[in-house]
Amino acid sequence: MSLASVRMQGEGAIVKIGELARATQTPVETIRYYEREGLLPHTARTEGNYRIYSPAHAERVSFIRHCRSLDMALDEIRTLLHFKDSPADNCGAVNALLDQHIGHVAQRVRELRTLEQQLKSLREQCRVTQDAAQCGILKGLSTGVRHGDEALSSAMRHVPGVHKGGRRGRAMGS
Repeated sequence: MSLASVRMQGEGAIVKIGELARATQTPVETIRYYEREGLLPHTARTEGNYRIYSPAHAERVSFIRHCRSLDMALDEIRTLLHFKDSPADNCGAVNALLDQHIGHVAQRVRELRTLEQQLKSLREQCRVTQDAAQCGILKGLSTGVRHGDEALSSAMRHVPGVHKGGRRGRAMGS
């Protein structure tokens, strides 16, 4: 079942979590995680205790997944969903959120460039194959941060996919 087929079934269409997962190409556990995090509203259940979802749920999961593909933190997505759910509100805060996210991405790019330079410098420490005891890379890794290099220190502390303002980082399979 595809997202389009969930939509074609009409507004009243009801699907189980497995069908929603296939339609949105989202692992079932990720959908449950989004529910626990309050990004996806809890759903009704069948008499057999199966979760049941509507096309609106499929659209919301797709929206969340698109935001996650842009490396947005869960709190940023919560804010965007608030505005999506309140279409009459002014979107100035949405613009500000995106500007802030662009700044986070630019900072990460700078950190990655610094990391790349550090790795290249480390690679230069061992230009030829030799005994591991003489390996400049292994020696360099053993000495850690030298000369108070704050940029390297920052890059070493950085956790990919997480930036300030995000409450928890990346969801499973998202």
